[in-house]
Amino acid sequence: MCAKAIWWPSRDDLVGQYIGHTAPKTKEVLKKAMGGVLFIDEAYYLYRPENERDYGQEAIEILLQVMENQRDDLVVILAGYKDRMDTFFQSNPGMSSRIAHHLDFPDYEVGELMQIAQKMLAQQNYHFGPGAAEAFEKYLDRRIAQPHFANARSVRNALDRARLRQASRLFEDRERELNKDDLTTIEAQDILASRLFKTE
Repeated sequence: MCAKAIWWPSRDDLVGQYIGHTAPKTKEVLKKAMGGVLFIDEAYYLYRPENERDYGQEAIEILLQVMENQRDDLVVILAGYKDRMDTFFQSNPGMSSRIAHHLDFPDYEVGELMQIAQKMLAQQNYHFGPGAAEAFEKYLDRRIAQPHFANARSVRNALDRARLRQASRLFEDRERELNKDDLTTIEAQDILASRLFKTE
């Protein structure tokens, strides 16, 4: 099958808020995705067992039926963090048996995360100043060891916070005349001010 398109629905695109609302929404998304790929990121959010009035299970059942009966017409990809996906599949055994391939993607190494950081900065016309790359590498070593590390997302969040600290630092030095390099350089101090280094 040659995929025509990739459909990337959110939970709100599939799950309704009242009785009779979910089935039409889910079927409409599936209809649009036929002949292509349906990519559901953070698929575990479809199922919320703690809420007895949640209609996510209905969307899952419709999805299972289509995956069984029209498997030649649609590729379904479910993605998410491994531990949560494992719990999702345990609570939906029919889903697990209909997924032909389960792939685990390892976390990025620090060197790869540094390359990602450099590209993110360059896209926003920023760069690391002297010692800042080394400081960010130390930051990553600590951040990876903490809970809820999210690879490139955590890198982006850390860089956003470093840019905010850089802006605050420059704002405090009001007497100084700033040039382009001042405005686009992330200094080591902007990274080392992170609370991750406060415990040392």
